[in-house]
Amino acid sequence: MGLVSLVPSYIESLQPYQAGRTIESVRKQYGLDHVAKLASNENPLGTSPKAIEAMTRSLTGLNLYPNGGLDLREVLAAEFDLKVDNVICGSGSEGIMSNIIRAFLCDEDEVLTTEAAFIGFQVLARSRGVKCRTVPYRAWHYDLPMLAEEINRNTKIIYLANPNNPTGTIFTRHEFEEFYPRVPERVLIILDEAYFEYAERNPRYPDSMHYRYDNVITLRTFSKVYGLAGARIGYGFAHEQLIRNLLKVKLPFEPSTPAQAAGIAALADKEFLHRSLELNARGLRYLSKGLAEIGLPVVPSEANFLMTVLPSERDADRIFEELLTKGVVVRPLKAFGLPNCLRISTGTDVDNRLCIQALKAAWKR
Repeated sequence: MGLVSLVPSYIESLQPYQAGRTIESVRKQYGLDHVAKLASNENPLGTSPKAIEAMTRSLTGLNLYPNGGLDLREVLAAEFDLKVDNVICGSGSEGIMSNIIRAFLCDEDEVLTTEAAFIGFQVLARSRGVKCRTVPYRAWHYDLPMLAEEINRNTKIIYLANPNNPTGTIFTRHEFEEFYPRVPERVLIILDEAYFEYAERNPRYPDSMHYRYDNVITLRTFSKVYGLAGARIGYGFAHEQLIRNLLKVKLPFEPSTPAQAAGIAALADKEFLHRSLELNARGLRYLSKGLAEIGLPVVPSEANFLMTVLPSERDADRIFEELLTKGVVVRPLKAFGLPNCLRISTGTDVDNRLCIQALKAAWKR
């Protein structure tokens, strides 16, 4: 028996997720002293000092198994006025997303989302071997009316990222309130709010905590504004019946003890959160203005990154490679299904200036 015959065709056809270039790899390749990594939507301020302290203290207990995130679930329940039974924690929001795919999808079920949705979700859905259907963007936004029209008897999950990655756009409260009544109760809606903290102050933003419907599950993460991408810690809110079934399929001891400790401390560090949001707002303004002055279109963003649309895939590839030589790492979006687009994360003030300077030089050529 050939080895390949052991692998289902839907797994064989997948492409593994390709992370953005690391700082060290770019530094070595081009002999650079400073590299601005603006590719992965990370927090340029680093990590909350309180989270690092809590993680360090937790290391004395590494000989003991974690408690499955119970401590963090209790803190989150108190923070958002929920019962512990409505909360789940995992290895990033993607870890919980994986459990949703495992728990709720069967062979004939289908997943519905938009074209070029978050690539991590696309990979997870297709890894289950179910059909994944999409509708086009409308001006780089989710087209909720069209998604509602595409619901059929096999639709089991609708995935909505708000703000959306990689466009940075949101759908509004009014749009969601018109959409939801058109979704059957048997269909699970995933509201992926990985960038929630950046958008929540927008009065048009539909904070999912105001829509605690039985078939809605909220996913959030500590990877972005809390600066814990390397710790892999995320959480979700849902009806207790949904959470109860997710707990059946999740790894019993995730998240890790240090990750849980860091998440609890980061949630309490409001000063670090405030500084992170201020830096991001400043970065969005600076990058948006700089791109506009260069003549590159900017998709208005409510997250911690911007997407720019180049005339062609060739232009996007060229700009990406030339920025690397200047020590600026951005994210080409071919793998997302947007080959002529680049995603640029906000960075420090220094890194943002370096990015615009490098873009000006590259675009002139």
